[in-house]
Amino acid sequence: MNTEFFIARRLIKDKESRKQLSRSIVRIAVIGIALGLAVMIVTVATVTAFKKEIRSKVIGFAAHIQILNFDSNLSYETKPINRNQPFLGELRKTPGIRHVEVFALKPGIIKTKTDIQGVVLKGVDHDYDWTFFRKYLKDGTIIQPGDSLPSGQILISGYIARMLRLKTGDPVLMYFVQDPPRMRRFTIAGMYETGLEEFDKLYAVVDIRHIQKLNDWTPDQVSGFEIYIDRFDDINLMKYRVRDQIGYEVHDQEDNLKVVSITDKYPQIFDWLGLFDINVTIIIVLMLAVAGINMVSGLLILILERTNMIGILKALGTENIRIRRLFLYLSGFLIVRGLFWGNLIGLALCTAQYLGRFVRLDPSAYFLTYVPISFEWGYFFLLNIGTLIAILAMLLIPSMLIARISPDKTIRFN
Repeated sequence: MNTEFFIARRLIKDKESRKQLSRSIVRIAVIGIALGLAVMIVTVATVTAFKKEIRSKVIGFAAHIQILNFDSNLSYETKPINRNQPFLGELRKTPGIRHVEVFALKPGIIKTKTDIQGVVLKGVDHDYDWTFFRKYLKDGTIIQPGDSLPSGQILISGYIARMLRLKTGDPVLMYFVQDPPRMRRFTIAGMYETGLEEFDKLYAVVDIRHIQKLNDWTPDQVSGFEIYIDRFDDINLMKYRVRDQIGYEVHDQEDNLKVVSITDKYPQIFDWLGLFDINVTIIIVLMLAVAGINMVSGLLILILERTNMIGILKALGTENIRIRRLFLYLSGFLIVRGLFWGNLIGLALCTAQYLGRFVRLDPSAYFLTYVPISFEWGYFFLLNIGTLIAILAMLLIPSMLIARISPDKTIRFN
């Protein structure tokens, strides 16, 4: 054990020799570090969870990547492509791709005796991954696509059900504006509720064969393919890999294909989520600045209070750099104490919100009914290490005051 560390540890334990002023200043500095770290932990936990929740819900409706017909039609009336594509075998074997499924879209109107509501039917087949809708299923069951004949079931959102005063098991009539106009009768198999009002009021799920018959498509024609990948962070890389596999040249043929990622399809949502990273950075910088300033004040008080000790150490031949190191060790002990309490407070608040969900949100504005929490232990560790290093770095300049202390004056002053 080196001498500076030994003296710093003795000083941190020597509570009786501290004056009232230094005790108050040090306590304020430790509280500042603790509250600053707690705020940073809660901010990171809530923002990362919020982004994950919104992102996973949007992806649940439209997958990470879609392969569509290369047309300029921005409506939900899509041009068909053949479901038996030669690249599908290799695509499913591509590392990073979790699942590939077909889908079809068709806009329609649900009509009851008193109300009407426009929706988009999403047609799915036996290969559809129901994980997302099972998670948010509020009532009833998911639909079961038929083998030869289309299933008459429909899955709607709780938002649509409340708007049209429907319940599970009720029959609904859907009208389709086309030439000639057509009508279909469905039975509500279940209701989902994701909290994403913009999507809940739009999508209903049916057997893909209904859309194929309404559009006069063959059984091999679909709107496109949906692709789920393992890591969202790799979405751009995987989009280009998929594009390379299917080809990206434009010809005057019917089956030209294009690859669209979820970030391309809904840029406004993902740009909005990206702004949260800026907010988190600003909060972390502000909290570090406040904690650092408090700790600088505490260090200056400690140095002034220990002026006599510094003079004696210098008189004994101790170098300035070693005395500076002593006070940095002393500050490090105080910072670690603040970090301990900051972690305790921050994790306690996160756990309370995670279990109790006492902080509620307006789903029409935030797409969620409560503030979510994600325990990102890697980020929490980096926050602790970053706070320790940043504050110690801020203390290097005020610790230079030690070099200006003259041993003869300090000893005589005492």
